[in-house]
Amino acid sequence: MDTTITIPDDFLMGAATAAFQIEGAVHLDGRGASIWDTFSHKPGKIDHGDTANIACDHYHRYQGDVALMQQMNLDAYRFSLSWSRILPEGYGTMNRKGLAFYDRLIDSLLEAGITPFVTLFHWDTPEALYKKHKGFIGRETCEHFANYAALAARHFGDRVNNWITVNEPWEHATFGHLFGNHAPGKRSPWAFFKALHHILLGHGLANRAIKAEHSTARVGPTLSYTPMHTHGSRAIDLQAKDTANDFMNRIVFDPVLKGSYPQSFMEKFFWCSPPIQAGDLEVISTPNDFVGLNYYSREFVKGNRLVPFLNGTFVSRTPDKDPYRYTAMDWEIYPEGMNELLTMVREEYGNPTVYITESGAAYFDTVEDGVVNDQPRISYLQQHINEVIKNKNNGSDVRGYFAWSLLDNFEWAKGYSTRFGLVHVDYQTQQRTIKNSGHWLGQQIRQRGPLRI
Repeated sequence: MDTTITIPDDFLMGAATAAFQIEGAVHLDGRGASIWDTFSHKPGKIDHGDTANIACDHYHRYQGDVALMQQMNLDAYRFSLSWSRILPEGYGTMNRKGLAFYDRLIDSLLEAGITPFVTLFHWDTPEALYKKHKGFIGRETCEHFANYAALAARHFGDRVNNWITVNEPWEHATFGHLFGNHAPGKRSPWAFFKALHHILLGHGLANRAIKAEHSTARVGPTLSYTPMHTHGSRAIDLQAKDTANDFMNRIVFDPVLKGSYPQSFMEKFFWCSPPIQAGDLEVISTPNDFVGLNYYSREFVKGNRLVPFLNGTFVSRTPDKDPYRYTAMDWEIYPEGMNELLTMVREEYGNPTVYITESGAAYFDTVEDGVVNDQPRISYLQQHINEVIKNKNNGSDVRGYFAWSLLDNFEWAKGYSTRFGLVHVDYQTQQRTIKNSGHWLGQQIRQRGPLRI
């Protein structure tokens, strides 16, 4: 099978991680606890009782990990700062040792010719802020987040020019505050809407704070997108699809890129709607230099009048062990959804500059004779990158693609049960092995030649 792709010479290629999922060293050098430290140590919350106390030990092994990125010819690396490693209480006195770790990482990346894309918030709210203000349920956390963003921009801004304020606001609000299967484990529609609105408000405030420190910095959020489909064509099916699309997608895209929440959705959920104050939506829709987009799979819905407000239900996935059709997360592989996402952003939101900041596939990878033969992941990457490049050629202002993830890691509630990495990690020995997908991606970048931007 020919898996060659043609990457334009002005198209950036990278990989992504998140601090809590890879760093470990949770008790070292003055780091404060995050809500994920607390949540992951509660019995029954994480598969197999896993914790991220060590994870990939990236805190101690970052130099070797940067060397792996260099070996794979990556142009850029998207990673997140641990808020509580820099500000153990979420505000107040900064932790110099935490700043020093990220100084070392950023300097190593630049020495290797790799551009850092820094995410400020990837779900790991400082535990102290949760105890004080219930995290982003409380409006006060937005101001603390903006101050943290300003501190980070002030300290790292001489070397970092690309800033992602928040990662996937919908997922953090939904899984952490509505369904309760992520930190902090709340199950309340009121908590959900407060957290969602305040994360978006925090994004807007952080955007402005970074720009106040460095006017030439490039700033934007990372938003997730899940295409909504239906097997039926009944009016109630189509209505359920529209409502689900409002709930999972437009509820974030509209306020950030249009300055308003979806009106029809807000009318249905007036009883627990976001706590909007005067000027909030203007802040939330502060112009971005780019928008990060995360895409993994689609969902199906069907109409059901017995379900209040949504008038529909999500259709359960049919188990399928074919790794070319479904990943180990039981997510359908649907590269056409990438086209749906980029077409929507181009046609409905004014064609902003975008990066695909996460896209990848999880499998149960193993090392055999020093090799990880993950051909299904190569197929996944080839199909999805091709969809992105096709949209670039059709006029979408898409500038790059970050594979999720650089390393196998602590996959939130799944623990270490599934592997997304381009690099296999033996969690007992911490040995790294570049998978065939990592070698393949490196070869495609090598064939592209030097990045022209």
